[in-house]
Formats: sequence, structure tokens, C-alpha cells
Amino acid sequence: MFDPILDPVRVFGGVPLGAGNMRTMAIRLGFALAVLGGVPAVSLAQWLDFPTPGIPRKTDGTPDLKAPVPRTSDGKPDFSGMWFANVPSKDGCRTGDCIQEERMAREQINIGMSIKEGLPYTEWSKEQMVKRRANGGRDDPHTHCMPPNFPRAWTLPQYIKIVQTPRLMVVLHEFNGSYRQIFMDGRKLEKDPNPTWNGHSVAHWDGDVLVIETNGIRDDMWLDLRGSPVTESARVTERLKRINFGVMQIEIAVDDSKAYTRPWKVTIEMAYQADAAMLEEICMDDEQDVEMYR
Repeated sequence: MFDPILDPVRVFGGVPLGAGNMRTMAIRLGFALAVLGGVPAVSLAQWLDFPTPGIPRKTDGTPDLKAPVPRTSDGKPDFSGMWFANVPSKDGCRTGDCIQEERMAREQINIGMSIKEGLPYTEWSKEQMVKRRANGGRDDPHTHCMPPNFPRAWTLPQYIKIVQTPRLMVVLHEFNGSYRQIFMDGRKLEKDPNPTWNGHSVAHWDGDVLVIETNGIRDDMWLDLRGSPVTESARVTERLKRINFGVMQIEIAVDDSKAYTRPWKVTIEMAYQADAAMLEEICMDDEQDVEMYR
């Protein structure tokens, strides 16, 4: 029997995630890049193949993704550049656990899939997930063209661009031309912030690791396709570590007493995207799918 909480994502709205239905599910969930009509034709993209300047390259001109970590003038790791969830071309996941036609991190389906015992949901969370998945996940904010929310946004199938300065990191996201500000100027998190899609973030250095602390997240956010909640009471800590030029690890720790019985953490990887360009993806531009969810 299908368990709407504990089973992997296998059915949405009565359609099984089998071969031949992957595209259908991606469309219904709004995750394919062309699903909601917001992606311009690739042939019209500007600078799509323009070589990324200033990056290490091999003798044949290809990017040297195993080169040492780049550093800023003050010696700190530089996370600047274009990133995408480090998804292998053949990830070997079981049929039904992945949307194979989408280059999408498996954590987007279940952010806690690497936790052996699963996420420690509270009874409130379990009730929310039953409600969220009862209608095939159609209430997912991302499906309705709402902004991408971090930390979920790290695993969405769009490019992310980081612009790093000594006092501020800006994270740009292709979906809806979204942005996130992470302040590195010594300020502290507010005690009673106004809840927002991405919350409010400050960061400090722990050696070569950038530690990002976030609060003030909206109460109705989803962390994955399963509908795992994150609420206004959450404190999210992301630890960014650049392994080499081509790989960045992000440890995501969530402390949310309303949604989880104990704090938990997972680690995802991001891959550097060289010689590529961000595309404008405005979800509501000629959007025609949301009406089908009603």
C-alpha cells in the first residue's frame, strides 16, 4: 500500500512515476525548465557558449574543475560563479524514486533521503504532508510560480549564480529572476523578523567554511516534492565548503521544533558550470498549467 509519508515519491495525482510518465509528472509539478512556458529558446540565448574568463583551464582549453580552490584578495575561498546541483548523468536511482528526464537532484524529491531513519517529522508535520500530497502535490508553491525558497532552491533544476564580496554574498536564481542576500558585515539575525520566502541570512567564516545562518522563513514553505515542511520557527544553518574549483559542498542543518522532533542535517554537492549563461525564466510568462490544478 502506498504510504503518503514514508514511501518515496511514486504517485502524484494518480499518475505513477514510471518510464513514460516522467515528463507528465515534471509538467504537472512545474519542475521542467520549459514546463511553465517561461524559458526562451536556447538558440536565442545570448552568450550561452561564451568562455568563462579567468578560470583555470587544461592545455586543451577545457575547464580544469580539479584545480585548487580560488581565493579572494584576503585569502578566503571564493564561491563566485555559476552552480548547479551535482547530479551524475546516470545516478542509478531506483525506478520511481527519480524523475530521470530532469537533471534534478534527488534531494529535491526527498531532502532527507540520505538520512537512514528518515526525517524526524512531528505529528503536525505528518498531518501537513498528508494534506499536501492528498491532491498530488498541487499546492506546492513552486508549482504555482512562487519564488524559489532556500535551502530548497539549491536542488531545483535551474542555474544558481553566486556573486561574492567581502561584506555581501548575492545568490541569483534563474527561476523568476530571483535573488537572495547574505550579509557578511557582522550584523546579527533579528529576534522577530518579518517572514519572507528566503528568510533573513547572515554569514561568518569558520576557517575556510562559510557559515550561513537564516531565520524568518515563511510558515508555508516546502523543502522538497514530498512536502517536507519548514516553518517560521526554523533556524537553518548552511555550511559552504569549496572542495576544489569544480565542487562545492553544502551542509544544510535545520532546527525547527514545530516541524521536526530534533535538529537534522544533510549534505549536498554543487558543480561549477563553466562556459554557460543564466537564462531568463519567468514562470508566469504565458503560464497555462495552473488552471489544470484547480
